[in-house]
Amino acid sequence: MDAPAYLMTMPLHAITEVLGEQGLRDRFALEIQRLPAADQAVLAEALELAGRLHAEQRRVREPYLNHLLRVTIRIITYYRITDRDVLVAALLHDSVEDQPWGIVGQAHRSGPPPREQALAVLAGRFGPRVAQLVNAVTNPEYDLDRDKDEQYREHVVESLDVDPWARVIKVSDFTDNGVGVIHTIGPKVLRAATKYQPLVPLLRELVARPDTPLLGEVKAHIFAQFDLAEKRFSAILAGS
Repeated sequence: MDAPAYLMTMPLHAITEVLGEQGLRDRFALEIQRLPAADQAVLAEALELAGRLHAEQRRVREPYLNHLLRVTIRIITYYRITDRDVLVAALLHDSVEDQPWGIVGQAHRSGPPPREQALAVLAGRFGPRVAQLVNAVTNPEYDLDRDKDEQYREHVVESLDVDPWARVIKVSDFTDNGVGVIHTIGPKVLRAATKYQPLVPLLRELVARPDTPLLGEVKAHIFAQFDLAEKRFSAILAGS
């Protein structure tokens, strides 16, 4: 069935609720039509890989792929970025963290996660810059003797400090998880507010830097999203 004509006017979470994964796939296909045919082909390949790697994963009420699609579409639509490497990395931004075994063709999870091998596979398939961007937004293996959220924030600041383009992916990921917290249910709501509230000022400072490759009006849009996220986090934590 053809995508509805109004699909391009719908907020991403509205597409998710009304039309589900297929609606997001249709919106993605419409968004990348503006790109060169070669870029479209590479993005279709990345989407196929992401769909296969995350096929068994869910985010509470939805397929995990929905999150990856929203993160990538947001970068195109709201951040006005059409850089192919950035979009491919956005589609695959959780692949090395969650599914390195699948990337290297290992049928069963055994032994330590083969992250370096997985990054090498991505570099060979999509180029070293894609692998670098994915690596920058991949959470590290945590020290069990230290606070996990503190380590997470340290990693975000350290990795994004040196990679301005990775900031674009991380901010879209944060927006989907943080601003989108009202679209989830159960214990994840409080967990997200606890984890992400201290991250907002750190991301705000990173986005504000002159080397962040976003237009001024795009940064203003992102800052408004950060404000909304902070209001939602405060309300959640106040009621806990």
